[in-house]
Amino acid sequence: MKSSRLVSILLLLQIRGRMTAAQLAEELEVSVRTVYRDVEALGAAGVPLYGDAGHAGGYRLLDGYRTRLTGLTAGEAEALFLAGVPGPAAELGLGPVLAAAQLKVRAALPAELRAHADRISGRFHLDAPGWYAAGDEAPYLPEVAEAVWKSRVLDVVYRRWREPTDVRRRLEPYGLVLKAGRWYVVAGPGPRTYRVDQILQLTVSEEEFNRPEGFDLGAYWTVHQRDFHDRLHRGEAVVRLAPGVRLPRAVVCATDEKGRTVARVPIESVEHAQGVFLRLGTDVEVLEPPELRAHMARTIAELAERYGNPASPSGH
Repeated sequence: MKSSRLVSILLLLQIRGRMTAAQLAEELEVSVRTVYRDVEALGAAGVPLYGDAGHAGGYRLLDGYRTRLTGLTAGEAEALFLAGVPGPAAELGLGPVLAAAQLKVRAALPAELRAHADRISGRFHLDAPGWYAAGDEAPYLPEVAEAVWKSRVLDVVYRRWREPTDVRRRLEPYGLVLKAGRWYVVAGPGPRTYRVDQILQLTVSEEEFNRPEGFDLGAYWTVHQRDFHDRLHRGEAVVRLAPGVRLPRAVVCATDEKGRTVARVPIESVEHAQGVFLRLGTDVEVLEPPELRAHMARTIAELAERYGNPASPSGH
């Protein structure tokens, strides 16, 4: 819609200061010709917008000009307040800042949009951690966040799983990610991913670092998650499932006359897969690999023997 695109041009120039027609076109996913027409429309509406020619040229707003927030739609106002998650903000030491920012935005919104924002914040609450996994305590999170913001090098003692468990690391923190109630810091060199709650000691140095040009935290995390799952599920099992039973990432191979599905399922390990499949009881039968089927058979036989004998008063 043209009206929302005009507001977007104003906000982009207000934030970035100067942009060429080509840059605006790429950002808005329109043609350069469309940008020219939109700029003319803004000028006709009295917006103090100027264009400079030359290699370093581009469009810019008159110094000091600011657009108002009345251009927000109801959906945008709702999304703004839904995105303001108080828990993570408080963990980063930004709880009061978030509250003050939302108060200022509410004051600038028209009455109708203010009602929308109040409705969304009163009816939706985001709680990132799962039911059976509370968020981990990360006492150094505020210091890490400040180092991310100020591009300061961190000297840390970090606890990892393999020996030696406690190691010293020099980190260049590029960004923070909150995943299922757990904070991760993406840091160079590498970059690599570290759990913030596993930092045992931390010193913020006076040394500054240069963040890699073009580094995209969201894109890195997407690739990191995909690679993690690929490393995690290195094996494969073939199982027969009862009608209606589904397993994550299962690839169906065939369905028999009784409606049972034969599927291939990625697994982390024989031990881990056994625990997953045992929870399904008689709804699943492991066909391959032989070692997993043998593990299942031994465990089921031990359970049958244990529960087939009357329990003694002492529990032995």
